[in-house]
Amino acid sequence: MLDYLWLIPLCPLLGFVINGLFGVWIRRRTGQFPPKRIVAAIACGTILLAFLVSLGCFLDLLQEDPEHRVYETNLFTWIPGGAIRTASGESAVLLVEWGLQLDQLSALMILVVTGVGFLIHLYSIGYMWEEDGFYRYFAYLNLFMFMMLTLVLANNFLLMFVGWEGVGLCSYLLIGYYIQKKSAGDAAKKAFVVNRIGDFGFVLGILMIFTYFGTLDFTEVFEKVASLYPQPEALWGPLCWIALLLFIGATGKSAQVPLYVWLPDAMEGPTPVSALIHAATMVTAGVYMIARSSAIYSRAPDVMLIVATVGIFTALFAASIALFQSDIKKVLAYSTVSQLGYMVTAMGVGAVSAGVFHLATHAFFKALLFLGSGSVILALHHEQDMTKMGGLKKYLPTTCWTMWVGTLAIAGVPGLAGFFSKDEILWRAYSLPQGHFIIWFLGVLVAGMTAFYMFRMMFLTFHGKEQHASDSGHHPHESPRVMIVPLMILAVGSILVGYLGLPAWLGPNLLEEFLEPAFHTAYRPLDEGHHSHSLEILLTVVSVAVAGLGIFLAYFFFLAQPSRTDQLRERFQTLYRWVYNKYYVDELYDTLIVNRCKNLGSVLSIFDHYVVDGIINGSAALTRFTARTSGLVDTHIVDRLVNLVAEIVEYFSSVFRRIQTGLVQRYFLAFVLGVIFVIGFYLYSGV
Repeated sequence: MLDYLWLIPLCPLLGFVINGLFGVWIRRRTGQFPPKRIVAAIACGTILLAFLVSLGCFLDLLQEDPEHRVYETNLFTWIPGGAIRTASGESAVLLVEWGLQLDQLSALMILVVTGVGFLIHLYSIGYMWEEDGFYRYFAYLNLFMFMMLTLVLANNFLLMFVGWEGVGLCSYLLIGYYIQKKSAGDAAKKAFVVNRIGDFGFVLGILMIFTYFGTLDFTEVFEKVASLYPQPEALWGPLCWIALLLFIGATGKSAQVPLYVWLPDAMEGPTPVSALIHAATMVTAGVYMIARSSAIYSRAPDVMLIVATVGIFTALFAASIALFQSDIKKVLAYSTVSQLGYMVTAMGVGAVSAGVFHLATHAFFKALLFLGSGSVILALHHEQDMTKMGGLKKYLPTTCWTMWVGTLAIAGVPGLAGFFSKDEILWRAYSLPQGHFIIWFLGVLVAGMTAFYMFRMMFLTFHGKEQHASDSGHHPHESPRVMIVPLMILAVGSILVGYLGLPAWLGPNLLEEFLEPAFHTAYRPLDEGHHSHSLEILLTVVSVAVAGLGIFLAYFFFLAQPSRTDQLRERFQTLYRWVYNKYYVDELYDTLIVNRCKNLGSVLSIFDHYVVDGIINGSAALTRFTARTSGLVDTHIVDRLVNLVAEIVEYFSSVFRRIQTGLVQRYFLAFVLGVIFVIGFYLYSGV
């Protein structure tokens, strides 16, 4: 089955091409949208096939020797370059293959991406059924899956960057899906621009990697890092700068401070998009990249400290904002930012396997929570304000109990997936040499805050007094089966997945044992920070107790004594206003950056109008004056030449205007078609 690894990204790409191209063709020829059942069958069928192939490749990989579970295949030579000299004085050749790599890390990722992605596709059939752009939505969704699978299966940094940029583009298309809503368009542009800021650092990091190591292939780069740097850098050298630049890219993609601001606004897209982007795929790309580059980060201790600091601060900062949000999707969005902070913290303290473990469990319970919120929103005719909900348990029983499973999991209640992965991160943050008591303490505090705002969300939504108004006696009703079944499957996953990574005092950590060979080139300190099981159990009890306190406070203030909430809000009105308004970070960015860029644009437009246009008009007048006074050239000939140049420019502009439409999706469609043509040519010709 490993020989068919290339089918995994190809399947969603075919779904995109069929639904996208044929959907546009049918609409233009008939004036009608393509049949929704066919569109859904193609979109979901291609992802299901990708999942089955991924499962087959995973099972084949298990048959290999644990220390050599790496399968690579190069489809074709993408960039054949010339010889260069690296910074170390060695000669190297720029040769980039369009190649795929399957090891323990990428095998886990493709199972999560295709498995959870298929359930989200299935759910989308019911959620998006009434939308006119049904085929467009699923085409974008399939393209997103192709890019994400390209990112995680790439065997070199440059191909990873293609998938990296691709998911950024697709997020722009999906977040801005409701083209008639200005807020959706603004959110899409915000996500696109903020991610480009991080990507600039990522590009510089890739360039430094090639400059110092003469290759972009993962295996070759990490082996050279291990041989050239047997010990971590004591001072800031090439590895530290490479790690820092790559991390800048991760802060954008994985929504870390200060580039987190795009993710909450991305809630303007359809709810299944929020589940796909903010659960198992795009936002975890930065975490995956750091895990993949563990050979570099483990030898850059100063950067690891920066990574851990940014991660734990992001987790605390986002959790505090989520405490008092009233929009159900905004609560989940800031929860995602906070949980990503946990994952990044794990990477910073050297607990790579624990971070990847939390990535996998988070994919299940966060996708479940987002899709459950979509079921609530659909039942209430797209109402998202939790203060206008309440008492929905009797109307949406299945949605309620499945969301309770997700809530218990993310709150770290023992026995569910989130408990095992979060506890592993907290323990590693305390016990590993790169960890620290302060990081552990803040992580436990975030765990209590998480339990509080998640239980607050559930109490306001499903329990207490009904706040929603029924329309002519029509009460909210449960979602169709095509939406409910994915919720039930994700609920089961939110329980069982955690048992793959039991703490040491409870049993074997199967997931860590499986993943460890993928990080064999990472630096291992001699002192791994061994501690007794009794201490680990004690710290686990403390974290569970803090989470329990958060649950009790949520119950007391929002179910038992809701009047106390208004009293506290009045007493701490200023603090509440700051937290509710997200510390005015967006307003600060607008004042310091966005508006200043607009001012610069205004200055440049004035310069263009008065200076550039003035020079052009003056030059034309001077030419006519010179011709008239010299008598050598007829002024009519000069005017005709000027007009001829203008006509030529106008003619070519009318041609290129049809190509340069300004629509990013058309540019990318041309790019994808070009890639398909090149791949097809190489496969057909056997070059």
